[in-house]
Amino acid sequence: MPGTSNPHIESSLAHKCVEQYDEVRNQTLKLVETLTPDDQMVQSMADASPTKWHIAHTTWFFEAFILIPHVRDYVPFDARFSFLFNSYYKRLGGHPHRTIRGTLSRPTLDQVRLYRTHVDYHIHELLNRGASAEVLRLLELGMNHEQQHQELIVTDIKHAFWTNPLRPPYQPSQSRQIRVVEAPAEPPLTWCCFDDGIYEVGHEMGGFAFDNELPRHYTYINPFCIASRLVTNKEYLAFMADDGYRRPELWLSDAWDHLCEHGWIAPLYWEQAGDDWAQFTCRGMQPLNPNEPVCHVSFYEADAFARWAGARLPTEFEWEVAADATKNAGRISGNLLESETYHPRPLHPAESQETDLQQIFGDTWEWTASPYSAYPGYCAPSGAEGEYNGKFMCNQMVLRGGSCVTPESHIRKSYRNFFLPQMRWQFAGIRLAHDRVAHDQI
Repeated sequence: MPGTSNPHIESSLAHKCVEQYDEVRNQTLKLVETLTPDDQMVQSMADASPTKWHIAHTTWFFEAFILIPHVRDYVPFDARFSFLFNSYYKRLGGHPHRTIRGTLSRPTLDQVRLYRTHVDYHIHELLNRGASAEVLRLLELGMNHEQQHQELIVTDIKHAFWTNPLRPPYQPSQSRQIRVVEAPAEPPLTWCCFDDGIYEVGHEMGGFAFDNELPRHYTYINPFCIASRLVTNKEYLAFMADDGYRRPELWLSDAWDHLCEHGWIAPLYWEQAGDDWAQFTCRGMQPLNPNEPVCHVSFYEADAFARWAGARLPTEFEWEVAADATKNAGRISGNLLESETYHPRPLHPAESQETDLQQIFGDTWEWTASPYSAYPGYCAPSGAEGEYNGKFMCNQMVLRGGSCVTPESHIRKSYRNFFLPQMRWQFAGIRLAHDRVAHDQI
């Protein structure tokens, strides 16, 4: 009969939502299960956050956006947490400055976990008694928000452990140093070329997307070629050996200032040991594998390397067009969070035969030449939700493709990550591009 509901369908939907919610929440706890309470207090720099804060803030998001505004009789676990674990949402009141998150010894980790349990219980109750379409939309946003923080948990604790002179491993069960054996050379870098034309970019209908991936729109792209794989450590070492860090003609002005001020001579986490290089990983210090994708470079370093190589970085739309043209473009696969390596891995020559373009998803985020700005017709959501992405559309550069710590269900070809161009603690690497005319003249 029209207008009547089907209890079985509603119950099935609620059960599915609870399963998805629990899966995301449990993944977060899995990522921190090897960390001590002391580990989870550390904030090694202003751009990073303590693990305990990530656990609390992701819980705060569900409370602030769903439970408080949508459950009439909801009683917060602790009203002070509304201020304490707000990150930057001005319309939801004040918040502590991000630089002092590492000083929050209280509440304790046990209290934060109780807070998490409290919110989980009430989210379950809400879903089981029937949630509105708006609540389900916000729940999906909250789960994707938590997946972003899962990635940050790994990047931030890696930086914290690297800062510690003991250099403890994040993955202690696999912390034994791995000898780098002579592996097959990386597949030769080839070029995938595309004609000029008007292409449709942005998120397609169906499935979740952040507001900054919308609206889908047309853009004109000049003929271009994009590299078949990521730049390797071996190739980056050649840039370093050719005085890449000492040649101002390769660097943007602001980039050169950062290089001089901070003394950059290599990617973050690299250390020279005699004639060889080692790097800090989630498994501790390891010999540098020349065939792995270079990682933990800033946009400035990626841009300088591209100039040295006689190339450039792709625009984000060139990257998206190329990703859309690969075989199995609709299937996400690669070295992502679920592989539990938390480190880029070498591309085996056999993999290069599977498709023209490799390592599109996973391993490292890929810097693009595109500044982070709004798409034509973009409109930020109303209310506090509008502060999620739009307010950061200034002075940042776009990255594409996900990394070895990005959840598989979280990444897609339209996903736009963004960071300041000097940032290096993210798992970010390099893919080269050429103008098609320049390439044809080589």
